[in-house]
Amino acid sequence: MHDTPSAGADDEDDGAPPIPSGSKNYITPAGFRRLKDEALQLLDRERPELVKVITWAAANGDRSENADYIYGKRRLREIDRRIRFLTKRLDAAEVIDPAQREDTDRVFFGATVTLADESGTHNTYSIVGIDEADAARGRISWVSPLARALLKRQAGEQFVFKAPGGDQLLEIVEVEYRPID
Repeated sequence: MHDTPSAGADDEDDGAPPIPSGSKNYITPAGFRRLKDEALQLLDRERPELVKVITWAAANGDRSENADYIYGKRRLREIDRRIRFLTKRLDAAEVIDPAQREDTDRVFFGATVTLADESGTHNTYSIVGIDEADAARGRISWVSPLARALLKRQAGEQFVFKAPGGDQLLEIVEVEYRPID
């Protein structure tokens, strides 16, 4: 029996959601840049420095009790796994710049949408790629339940969103396409 990971294991290793089967990895230019910068950082700086430490630790004798060697090899496997993951995501990426989208009041990938709930509270969300979602910054993945409920709707439209805490009546107040940093 081999100890090789399955084809999808690299997607699961980072805790990132997998790209839906048959879909492209939609991403904004800023998100693509961040993934690429991380991959280059790992390849050009962290990995070579770690290889030096492992080589030095291996030269110190008994590897079975050499903490620097053992930790270094484990960390090297983590870095290599992350590099494979990032490479797959970047290779599958379809970069979509919201700022270049033609003006429309319909919600598509890259839209920044302002919603009003029944109490009149306004919240703004940008629909971004799976790898750039950040709820604290109002960035929701295009595969999230809220984004899926918003897609193809238009400004002024009301709809019932089935949230975990119960149904919510929401209205799309505004749809914008602007750069997402």
